[in-house]
Amino acid sequence: MAGSIAGEVFRVSTWGESHGKGIGVVVDGCPAGLELTEEDIQKYLDRRKPGQTKYSTPRKEGDEVQILSGIFEGKTTGTPISMVVMNTSQKSADYSEIAGYYRPGHADYTFDAKYGFRDYRGGGRSSGRETIGRVAAGAIAIKILEKLGVTITAYTKQIGEFSCRPDFSARENIEKSPLRMPDLEISAKTEEYLTQKMKEMDSVGGMIECIVSGMPAGIGEPVFDKLDAVLARNIVSIGAVKGVEIGAGFAVAGMTGSQNNDEFYINESGCVKKRTNFAGGILGGISDGDDIVLRAAIKPTPSIFQSQKTVTRQGEETCVQIKGRHDPVIMPRAVVVVEAMTALALVDELFLGMTSRMDKIMNYYGRK
Repeated sequence: MAGSIAGEVFRVSTWGESHGKGIGVVVDGCPAGLELTEEDIQKYLDRRKPGQTKYSTPRKEGDEVQILSGIFEGKTTGTPISMVVMNTSQKSADYSEIAGYYRPGHADYTFDAKYGFRDYRGGGRSSGRETIGRVAAGAIAIKILEKLGVTITAYTKQIGEFSCRPDFSARENIEKSPLRMPDLEISAKTEEYLTQKMKEMDSVGGMIECIVSGMPAGIGEPVFDKLDAVLARNIVSIGAVKGVEIGAGFAVAGMTGSQNNDEFYINESGCVKKRTNFAGGILGGISDGDDIVLRAAIKPTPSIFQSQKTVTRQGEETCVQIKGRHDPVIMPRAVVVVEAMTALALVDELFLGMTSRMDKIMNYYGRK
C-alpha cells in the first residue's frame, strides 16, 4: 500500500490496523536535542481516545504509547523515532458478517475494487484508529512549534445546524464541553440534539476550526507546494474530512475584490500587518505573519444502526443493520487530529524554508 508516508524533511510513516495488534508511527527528521517523553505524547492521545463521553464509541482502549527508538536520556537523538500503541479491546466478531457486503459510506467497496481483498475488521487501515499514529507524530511537531512560539488551537465550530457564536466563544471553554465547543450555551443545545439523533440511531456531521498563531511570514512555496495546498492535503487526508477552507474560504465566491482584499498598514513596532484576515494568514501560498485560519468539514459517522440498502460482494442487493461500537459524532475526537496534521505540515514547511535565502544559510554555516 502506497501513501502512508507524509512530509519531505520532517517525515512520518504510519502503520497498523483497527483490529490488528497495534497502531504505530515512525518519525524521521526530528532534530536532536528536543526534550521528549512518553507523557508528552500521551496527553494528546488521551484527547482522542474512545470511551470518554456518551458521544464517542464505547470501545475501551487505554491508548498508551511506547517510544521504541530515537530517545536517549530524555532527548531526541536525531534518529528515527518509533512509537506504538497496542490494541487491547478488539471485538472482531462484531464485524464478521460485513465481510460479505459493502457498508454504505465506508471504504469497503473501494478497497475491494483496488486490492481485491480487504481487512473487514473495523475497516482496517481506513478506520479512525489509524489517526493514533498521526496524533503521536503531531505531538512531537507541536512541541517543536512551541519552541518557536507557534501555537495551534482547534475546536468544534459546528455540529449539524448548531454553530458556535464568535462573541460567546472562549478558548478556555473548549475542554469544558464534551463536544469541544467553546460556546457552552450552544454546546448544551447541541448535546440535546445529539441525544435525540442517537435515539433515532443516526449520526451528525459538522465542522472543526483550527487557528495557528505566531507563524512567521515567508513560509511556503508559491506554485505547487503552496502552504495552503500542503495544509489542505494534510487535513483532507483525515478519513472523515470532505472539505477544507482557509480564511474566508467558500464565502469569497460572494465577495468583491474590495471586500476580500486585506489592506496593509505598519504597526507601532514598524511591522507590516493586515487590517483584516480574509486571506487566513496565507498570500500567494506563503504565510503572511497573521493567524492561519482553516476549517475542516467532517462527514457524519457512516456507521449508523438504521437499516440501509446495499449490495453483497456477489452483486446481490440486500439490507443491512450495522453492529459494533461507533461514534455518533466525529468532531470532538477529531479536533486533536486536525491539530496534529496542521502541526506536521507546518514543521515540514518551516524546515524546508530554512534554505530559501542565502543570508540565512550564511548565518548558519558561514565562517565566523
